[in-house]
Amino acid sequence: MADNENSSRGSDREYGEGPSRRKVLGRGALSLGGAALAVGLGAGVAGATGGRPAKGPRTYVLVHGTHSAGMFWTAIGRELALRGHRVVAVDQPLHGTEKFIPEAYQAQDLRALAVEASPVAALTVEDFERRVLGAVRRAARLGGPVILVGHSMGGLSLSRVGDAVPGLLSHLCYMAAMCPSRSMPSLNDCAGSPEGQRSVTPWDQMIGDPEKLGVLRLNWRSGDRRDLAVFKEMICAEYTDAAFLRVIEGMQTDESMAAYGGRAVGSAGRWGRIPRTYLRFGKDRTVSPELQDRMIAEADDLTPDNRFTVHDFPGSGHCGPADPTRVTDLLHNLPV
Repeated sequence: MADNENSSRGSDREYGEGPSRRKVLGRGALSLGGAALAVGLGAGVAGATGGRPAKGPRTYVLVHGTHSAGMFWTAIGRELALRGHRVVAVDQPLHGTEKFIPEAYQAQDLRALAVEASPVAALTVEDFERRVLGAVRRAARLGGPVILVGHSMGGLSLSRVGDAVPGLLSHLCYMAAMCPSRSMPSLNDCAGSPEGQRSVTPWDQMIGDPEKLGVLRLNWRSGDRRDLAVFKEMICAEYTDAAFLRVIEGMQTDESMAAYGGRAVGSAGRWGRIPRTYLRFGKDRTVSPELQDRMIAEADDLTPDNRFTVHDFPGSGHCGPADPTRVTDLLHNLPV
């Protein structure tokens, strides 16, 4: 089912070696599955989705993407709570309130930043699953339906947790999120597909050698106009410059290369029996619309009797609409 939104819409550098980076990330590992933090901007027009409106409190467990944190969900989570729901915005390990900040990043010493070791390199997709699974188990004990929502790289956790505990979840919602399949079992595989390679890749913005560091490291505090232009195009091209700067202020430098390569495929008999929704962002330059379409189609092929309900936001980039009201309305009204 489709729901259309009528909204508007280089060379290698000194710090890190281009050939090495391309060898590591040539299959598309750099598709930043969720690198942006939400900014709430005013009120929009409420649009109800299909299905019955919420008739009682639900618990929403919200999962951020790469280089991000639970605060991604601040505007949406606040509105859901004001509508009477419980909201748990998960910080993945070493993200958000636990995030690792390289000393060289604070000092903006780019030479040192290119080699500073990172504990984030040890994180795996299993670590992310465990964190989200713990939140889901606790939420389920409170009673009432539990809805698991993920943005971008957060989709890996949705697929793995949905496969682990399908009986605890009433709905899965992928928001421009990675949904790996049997033909594309990891984020790397999704991003390295022909559809995934239509995304913007910040080759020249990488700091250091990802193969040696074990992390994809970006300097969000860069003052370089080229860097800022690439970052803005990737995550919120349609936002104002002021809103864009608020977004990147909350980003963190490092994301685990191991997590990008981790398998996250839901099975038909477990993950595939949970009702699911996909929020498709038509101007996304991080998870391309073509990749979103392929992931939706392959999931539907796996479970033809339980297909994605798709809501299309044709004018939205990776952050989603600058006004989050319509996303909130959709989440509030997800059928359970």
